[in-house]
Formats: sequence, C-alpha cells, structure tokens
Amino acid sequence: MNEHRPAATAAAAEPVAREARASEPLLKLENVHVSYGSIHALKGVSLQVAQGQIVTLIGANGAGKSTTLRAITGLVRPRSGSIRLGGREMVGLKAHQIVQAGVAMVPEGRRIFPNLTVAENLMMGAYHRSDREAIQADLERVYRLFPRLRERRHQSGGTLSGGEQQMLAVGRALMSNPRILCLDEPSLGLAPALRQEVFRALAKLHEEGRTLLLVEQNARAALRLAQYAYVLETGRVVLEGPAHELAEDEQVRRAYLGED
Repeated sequence: MNEHRPAATAAAAEPVAREARASEPLLKLENVHVSYGSIHALKGVSLQVAQGQIVTLIGANGAGKSTTLRAITGLVRPRSGSIRLGGREMVGLKAHQIVQAGVAMVPEGRRIFPNLTVAENLMMGAYHRSDREAIQADLERVYRLFPRLRERRHQSGGTLSGGEQQMLAVGRALMSNPRILCLDEPSLGLAPALRQEVFRALAKLHEEGRTLLLVEQNARAALRLAQYAYVLETGRVVLEGPAHELAEDEQVRRAYLGED
C-alpha cells in the first residue's frame, strides 16, 4: 500500500466525530518509537482518541497494533515520543500507575484467572479501588452488560466457554472504572454468534459514553463499530480517517476487507 493520508478528514466526518476531533483528545500519542532489541516495532506513531469515541487500529500481523496498546498501557516503554492521557504524560509510569490513571486493557487471549470464580475475577479488576459502593454499582453494570456472567458468577473462570471468558476479560477491565478501555483482538477465536455478542456489548459501552481503543483483525466489523480509524503498516500510520470513509477506501477494501 502506498503511504498516503486520505482526503477523509475530520471536516468530512459525521457530526459526532467532527466535534470530538475538534476538542482536546483524551488520549494522544506523538511520534512514539518502540524497539524490541534490534527490531524497530513502532516508527513514529501518532494518533489520538477523543472522549466518548471508539477508535480502531487495523493492519496486518506485525504492523505494530498490539505494540501500540502495550506502549499505552506501560507493558513496553517507548524509546522516544509522548503518550498523554488527559494531558498527563504516561511514558515513564509503571503499568499499575497507568491503570490507576484510567487506562484498562483487555489483552489478547483473555488471560483470566482460571482457578478464580467469575465474581472473583471481576473483583480483581477493582484491586486498586476502595470505593465499595461504586465498586458494587460497577459490578451490577457488568452483570447487566453480560447477563451470562451473573448466571455463572460462582463458576471457575476456567470452566467458561471462549466467548464467556472474553466477556469476563472485558468485564474485569471495566471494573477498574477506566477513562479509556483498550482491547486487543476481542473477537479472536470466537464463533460468529459470540463475536456478534461481544461487538454488541462494545457498541453498548459506546452508547454509555465509554471511550474505546480497539485492535481487531476483523477489519470490516471494526470499521463498522468505530468512529475513527488508523491503518498501521510496519510500525507506521499510513492512513487515517473517519471509519466509514476508510471502509470505502479502495486500498483498504483490497488489503484488509478481502475485496478486489
């Protein structure tokens, strides 16, 4: 794909996207570089996420999508560049400090605690909180979002199906009461019906005003869900714009949507 920026800009976006892009972003990355030894994984990534938006990162395997999330959440430290949440610099903070600042991660592969019950897994997401009444209120919100988790709250996490474990991973992240929720491949390995259920839950979170940054191999579903999108190739942002416009971009359709 030739590197270019589309004519699709905030000025041509939907009103909600146009308004969000005009305001100060909740999350802003500027010229972020990340290396794993001699491998230069991110090569000056810049992006932003406005309050209440769903923004998606799409690209081939190895493009740098998951590394971007890992840099945001403090799992890897950029060698240069800035990552700001609400104007506060996150680079240099430890991962648990970034969680406390309001960033939650739903990792690829779910990584729940298989020997803990569903309820115990959820409460692990609130480990840094002391506001008991608010924690209980958030627990009820998670159970309303995923009624199946309420039904299975006394079961061990390891006995859940793959889709239920993904719901549990999302719910656990929500229990930290994040300002932004980062999701790494939430539909990976799920049957179509369960995949749709997870995406419906993410749409519901958006309706509630949640801010999401989504990495997703199912580019078609991601572009349908998100308001804004970035395309990464070999550690660089090569394309960005309102998601509905990128879904119509010829290069995106050919490279990521499987269309000739």
